[in-house]
Amino acid sequence: MALKSTIYKADLQIADMDRHYYADHALTIALHPSETDERMMVRLVAFAMFASERLEFCKGLSDVDEPDLWETDLTGAIVQWIDVGQPDDRRILKAAGRSEQVRVVCYGGKASDVWWKPLESRVARVRNLTVLNLKEGCAAALAAMAQRTMRLQCTIQDGQMWLGNGESEPVLVEWDRWREPTAR
Repeated sequence: MALKSTIYKADLQIADMDRHYYADHALTIALHPSETDERMMVRLVAFAMFASERLEFCKGLSDVDEPDLWETDLTGAIVQWIDVGQPDDRRILKAAGRSEQVRVVCYGGKASDVWWKPLESRVARVRNLTVLNLKEGCAAALAAMAQRTMRLQCTIQDGQMWLGNGESEPVLVEWDRWREPTAR
């Protein structure tokens, strides 16, 4: 018998002063049986970082043909393909051909370094790729906020993100930009 996903609900208020994006999102997040609270919360942070009216959670771990999040336009074309974790180069290259922007949000400290070093040269020709690495300890601090029902406030300003729930200290979400898109 297959294990079922655990459903989390999040009311997320976003004030992104860098992009001038201000919105409230009522999110339903399925936690795959093999997924940790850390990874789920990093997916939620990725949503907040790149939020738009059409951004949505996908099947992710349940379907190899879908990312963790994506944004499609009205024709169904993929505008943003967002993966969390450490995808392989074949997945990144495939995503780059299918979408306008590919974004990878990785976490995990030294494991991310080990993943990125050999991959960097293999994806060098991908022009629409952004790779962000969350600072060590950030994912664990986010996981401590995970609850089945969450009310979260996210503020982004000057390249910094704060995520809070009104009950505990807000978490400063910091990242290194390992790769930015290049001009064509």
